[in-house]
Amino acid sequence: MGDDVSERDEISVDGEIVRRKQTHSYFLMNKPKGYVCTVKDDKDRKTVMSLLPDDAGRVYPVGRLDYDTEGLLLFTDDGDLAFRLTHPKNEIPKTYLVRIEGSIGEKELNRLRSGVELDGKLTGKSKVKVVETDKQFTKLHVTINEGRNRQVRRMFEAVGKQVDFLKRIRIGDLGLGSLERGKVRRLTDAEVFYLSNL
Repeated sequence: MGDDVSERDEISVDGEIVRRKQTHSYFLMNKPKGYVCTVKDDKDRKTVMSLLPDDAGRVYPVGRLDYDTEGLLLFTDDGDLAFRLTHPKNEIPKTYLVRIEGSIGEKELNRLRSGVELDGKLTGKSKVKVVETDKQFTKLHVTINEGRNRQVRRMFEAVGKQVDFLKRIRIGDLGLGSLERGKVRRLTDAEVFYLSNL
């Protein structure tokens, strides 16, 4: 009793190595527009970090949503999970609610689905579904498996359409539910398990 151990020491009890349990924190935010996804901003804009609860610890945003984009944003101090969810090779599906001015035709929809050229390279195939339309606007659900800078907005610009509202609503099957804009909640163990196995 009372022996000091260091991080380099190996401890065993009855022949079984004792491993320190790693505990991580996981949060889901419904990000409002007007916030940047950085820890600090050199332009002194509001950051998403200011919306986290005081006891959140040292967590970081998983990926980014741009200043004018709302919706589902994850935070964690679990580097392995953050890497899994953001690395392009894993092709994690992310679904957005998109509103554009006016209507959109099948020709443009098919171009979006099959890939448009951004910076000299085609985007991957995406799922695009019209969910509501009238003479003034069209709402769509768009699912992509990559995450280039401002990708969804630029995809629509490539087919001559302007996005006036953009909100990420799902990562895989994990959605916002009834979480209000600007609010944050902890992920459940089941949700963390789901994301770890996407």
